[in-house]
Amino acid sequence: MAEFDRFAGDYRSVLDGAVGSAHYYARAKALAAVTQLGADFAGKVLDYGCGVGLLAAALLELVPRVQLTGFDVSAPCLHSIGEPLRSAATWSSEPTQLADCYDLIIISNVLHHVVPADRDMVLGELANRLKPGGKLLVFEHNPLNPLTRWVVAHCAFDDDAVLLWPRETQARLRTAGLHSQGCDYLAFFPQRLARLQPTERHLAGLPLGAQYMAVGHKP
Repeated sequence: MAEFDRFAGDYRSVLDGAVGSAHYYARAKALAAVTQLGADFAGKVLDYGCGVGLLAAALLELVPRVQLTGFDVSAPCLHSIGEPLRSAATWSSEPTQLADCYDLIIISNVLHHVVPADRDMVLGELANRLKPGGKLLVFEHNPLNPLTRWVVAHCAFDDDAVLLWPRETQARLRTAGLHSQGCDYLAFFPQRLARLQPTERHLAGLPLGAQYMAVGHKP
């Protein structure tokens, strides 16, 4: 996935061009993650495949006490992260530097770039880095949403994308040894209807959102 190196300098602008506002959709995912954390959470979180830190920044705004580590295979993407975000978290492109005792791990819009034969391996490795009782959150594009499929087809990042249906994601979480806690759907409203974003938690059971969050719990 070091192909993202070439987007490091304009990662956000490319994403903004595809979805309208990268920050808006990062915040939608952060709000969904908070339902699993709580605003006062102060534990250890790994943002795996963090890119230039869009989700990390949104999460730190909502859960300021979290101990956050951002990991990405693209060192240039990490190097593009500026202050104050850089000092608010730990960043690494070396898997050997990651811990094995996270309370929560987030992997957001990464798995569709991983060839299907390797997806169980990736999730298994992440599950092994969770504390007992920890959770793994998988955010992915919702193939049921036609606008999402259009965006993926026209986004420069997603030339290699193979979307995951929610059932596949949940099954792979179980294969990783986690208890699947189902899926919540999110990103129902475009940015021009941002005032409605807080109501999305009441729509989480409807398979219409642009994204979904699958939750795996480590016994």
